[in-house]
Amino acid sequence: MPTYRIRPTRVFRGSDRPLLALVLALLAGSGLESARAESAAAVPTVSVIPLPASVVSQPGAFRLTAHTRILVAPGDKGAAAAAGYLADLLLRSRHLRLPVRPLRAVPAPPAGAIVFARRDGLAAEAYALELAPAGATVAASTDAGLFYGAVTLFELMPAGAGPARVPALRIEDQPAFGWRGLMLDSARHYQSPAFIRRFIDGMALHKLNVLQWHLTDDQGWRLEIHRYPRLTEVGAYRVPAGRAALADIDPATHAPRRYGGFYSQATVRELIAYAASRHVSIVPEIDVPGHASAALAAYPELGVAPARREAVPADWGIYPDVYNVSEASCLFFENVLAEVVELFPGRYVHVGGDEVVADRWQQSPAMQARARELGLPDPTALHGYLVQRLGRFLAGRGRRLVGWDEIIEPGLSTEVTVMSWRGLDGALAAARRGNDTVLSPSATLYFDYRQSGAPDEPPGRVALETLRGVYEFGPVPAGLTAGEAVHVLGVQANVWTEHIRTEERVGHASFPRAAALAEVAWSPASRRDWQDFLGRLGAQFRAYRALGVPYSDSDFAVRATRDYDRAAGAVTVALATESGRGEIHYTLDGHEPGLRSPRYTKPLTLSTPRTLRAANFLGGERVAATRDFDLGTMDAQRRSSHALELCSNGIALALEVDAPATAPRDVVRLDIMNPCWIYRGVDLSVAATLVAAVGSIPFNYQIGAAASTIRVGDAVSPDGELEVRIDGCEGAPVVTLPLARAAQRLGVTVLPPALLPARAGAHDVCLRFARPALDPMWALDWVEIAKTTQ
Repeated sequence: MPTYRIRPTRVFRGSDRPLLALVLALLAGSGLESARAESAAAVPTVSVIPLPASVVSQPGAFRLTAHTRILVAPGDKGAAAAAGYLADLLLRSRHLRLPVRPLRAVPAPPAGAIVFARRDGLAAEAYALELAPAGATVAASTDAGLFYGAVTLFELMPAGAGPARVPALRIEDQPAFGWRGLMLDSARHYQSPAFIRRFIDGMALHKLNVLQWHLTDDQGWRLEIHRYPRLTEVGAYRVPAGRAALADIDPATHAPRRYGGFYSQATVRELIAYAASRHVSIVPEIDVPGHASAALAAYPELGVAPARREAVPADWGIYPDVYNVSEASCLFFENVLAEVVELFPGRYVHVGGDEVVADRWQQSPAMQARARELGLPDPTALHGYLVQRLGRFLAGRGRRLVGWDEIIEPGLSTEVTVMSWRGLDGALAAARRGNDTVLSPSATLYFDYRQSGAPDEPPGRVALETLRGVYEFGPVPAGLTAGEAVHVLGVQANVWTEHIRTEERVGHASFPRAAALAEVAWSPASRRDWQDFLGRLGAQFRAYRALGVPYSDSDFAVRATRDYDRAAGAVTVALATESGRGEIHYTLDGHEPGLRSPRYTKPLTLSTPRTLRAANFLGGERVAATRDFDLGTMDAQRRSSHALELCSNGIALALEVDAPATAPRDVVRLDIMNPCWIYRGVDLSVAATLVAAVGSIPFNYQIGAAASTIRVGDAVSPDGELEVRIDGCEGAPVVTLPLARAAQRLGVTVLPPALLPARAGAHDVCLRFARPALDPMWALDWVEIAKTTQ
């Protein structure tokens, strides 16, 4: 698919369909045609994401009322669908029920109507939108263009319900790239069809048009395959890791409750149709030959003997499990893909091909013989053989194979599309050898990375990938010639869900970073401006709420830093937001802050203890939920694991403490390679009492030989201890707190207080766990160090 390029186009042509002449007549009285000649017209501010390619102001305003009619040409199903979608959006957001009616040659369209009309010659997905006092027109050549014009018209509406006034303007727009995608990982955690529909609604709002659906992985097989029913009967369910899951007994089976689910083919067809109605194409991903554990639990004969997978595992990471590449297994893959192709009508099918551990192939006499039979140099070449064979199978059915960038090997057909995830090197290599490519690099476009370091962020990778980082991503790698650059189809962000257990958190991870991605993929680079983008997000948040799409307000959320003055008995609090945008209002009396509450302009010096509540407003609208800050006291300063410094940064994650699925789960920050924290600058001039809250977390990570480097076996009691040291993390601890009490409970346990002896000046306090074995690991939720009474 070639790259779309923005080219200026006229809004109407003489070759347009006769019905469009009525629209021209309708708009003539508005002065729109004369305004077209004003080349120096001001560019208005519009609350549209992605930003259109061209926006020109016009005189007057278009008024939407309860009497506005939406008109389409008789028999134009695509126009009727776009018009109906607009009507639904206006009903949900403004509570206006506007009818969609056929556009007749006689009588003329009523004044103030919204007309959907065809116009020949516009590029695929392009549209032209005109708003004038006499009415509004959405014109496009394709159904997709009409739909995107409808979405833009909806986004132009101001806040509030009921009638609306929108300044007159002219928009000419089309995307920069044809592939504007999100990947949703439903294999690690099953999401309901209702949520996936809301997810698609969020994509459509931003003109994203590809949903890659990750349906199979080690932890679950989610797609019903009629020929192989055990793939979902067995492969769709697992027992989660941790003591809480083992204690959750299913009364029907008297065994730990299984977790998971799958999508029947009937449900998949419904979701495909729903996505198609919003011009989103679903690309299924069936991962081979690695990430195979769930399928191997269902059909062990597909694995490499003598290894045998008895149940779907619950560990995260890269397993050594791989499919064997016998002829019988290859026929299994082709049979599965035959049902996939029958089910999914789109052009592309993703087969994964990533993170394949070839050790079992190399050690297997059967796979060594198979490689010789196929004339391959060694068993590792079975990877390329399988991918290329499946590529030919799909091509024979009119489809194109997509795979992660590990599939680039000698012999790969140029008809295969490469998704570059290990940085941009895969995209460069693919484009230079003539393969189409999609940019999807880790970590910038991996939405399992958290977007802020705030303690209320959901679980995920601790390293940050911010909204701004996504917005500033360059969609064309440097170093490509013009001929090579046409192979860059577009961009895609991936929502991996190992640590994103709930649907609410999937939305938080995805939106509004998906809005930033959309502007990268759609808008001309010359039009993009970070500060302007931030100013448009408030309107997008309204739209998310109207559509029921969960989202993150992290960039607008109020954060607080505290500076305690023991001598004065006060604390100085500085408030700020990640984006620096908005107007912060606060209260100190426990009430909800609003625009009439005090406005924050400079750091506040306050007595303690007390609670400060703060919220952020942009353009008179609340853009972030209220945050509460417990200022504590001079002598008892609590720090969460998020506020402490990690002793190391091996594999730093924010994870949930093990607790029953229905109970709240605290989120803690730790390095799973070394659960250890440092509390800097503690005043120990007088003795202090230390209180710590801790919780266990299952060590369910496939990290290979790296696991052997983790320090375990240093505990002196059966359950381990929390060790406290001063000014260093080695040597004898000054305090040891046994974990026996915590080991008998789920969730967070507050350990008995311990005394830190007095030492002159300020000191660093190191807290680390000694444990008898790798699983479970222990994490610090919070620690409080309080001065003792003199």
